[in-house]
Amino acid sequence: MKETLMDLKTRRSCRNYKPEQIKDEELNAVLEAGMYAPTGMGMQSPVMVVVQKPEIIKKLSAMNAAVMGVDTDPFYGAPTVVIVLADKTRSTYKEDGSLVLGNLMNAAHAIGLGSCWIHRAKEVFESQEGKAMLKEWGIEGDYEGIGHCILGYAETEAPAKPRKENYIVRV
Repeated sequence: MKETLMDLKTRRSCRNYKPEQIKDEELNAVLEAGMYAPTGMGMQSPVMVVVQKPEIIKKLSAMNAAVMGVDTDPFYGAPTVVIVLADKTRSTYKEDGSLVLGNLMNAAHAIGLGSCWIHRAKEVFESQEGKAMLKEWGIEGDYEGIGHCILGYAETEAPAKPRKENYIVRV
């Protein structure tokens, strides 16, 4: 229990990655943790799309950067991107997808990987190009992009910011 609590307290967003790809067993452990995230009424509305092909990551990065209005790499050179989508027909789809992303990041940290939630998946997969990608990947239905979880080996560790004073209110 102490190790779990320490992992939760020490996880940080990673924004600089080594170029080497993560191991399959590491990826599988992280994905399994994502599969066991709580979902509303156990309906499991999310789906995770794993991208490790550099050309697809480059395309996704450019699409994400265009939404943001920049020409930098929003994925920070991470060699793996896990896209979390969720079925909009479920009332808790955003929460479900967010919990999956949280589990992915916490599991990544627990096994020594860096991770970061990259936003703008909603806009990327609402675009015609994004919809075409989903179709090409065999993803059908009313899915919304919740976020991208980038994964890799961190170049450096980020220090924790101090927690704000009024984070907890007891009544």
